[in-house]
Amino acid sequence: MREALPLMWRNIAERYNLIGTHCATCGSNYYPQRKVCPKCRRKGQLEGRVFPGKGVILSSSQVFVSPKGFEHETPYWLAVVELDNHAKLLTQVVDSADDQVKAGARVEVVFRKIYEDSHEGAIAYGYKFKVVPGGK
Repeated sequence: MREALPLMWRNIAERYNLIGTHCATCGSNYYPQRKVCPKCRRKGQLEGRVFPGKGVILSSSQVFVSPKGFEHETPYWLAVVELDNHAKLLTQVVDSADDQVKAGARVEVVFRKIYEDSHEGAIAYGYKFKVVPGGK
């Protein structure tokens, strides 16, 4: 069993709410949250924001050999997604046909199980993305 799993995940708000950082000085958006704006450095005025749950796939790769503990999920898709506010993040793409997961495809956030310790253990949830049919 992983130590303090529920506490760890519930205390990380961006896991459930897609919260990132917006720099009021230059207008850039970053996920995950940053302490310092990479463009403005110390002059940047950072604020936390809930980011839009829609975006577009920039690039993707299908994973056939997974890290320990995720063997049951292979094969699965990882993608770099640019959200509608131009923040970029790495995410898993689920509930989508292989031919739909490609650069330029529209995606939206979904709430899914990340892992569980056992059939009686703690379950960790978080965001993943799925392709939007028709690209709306």
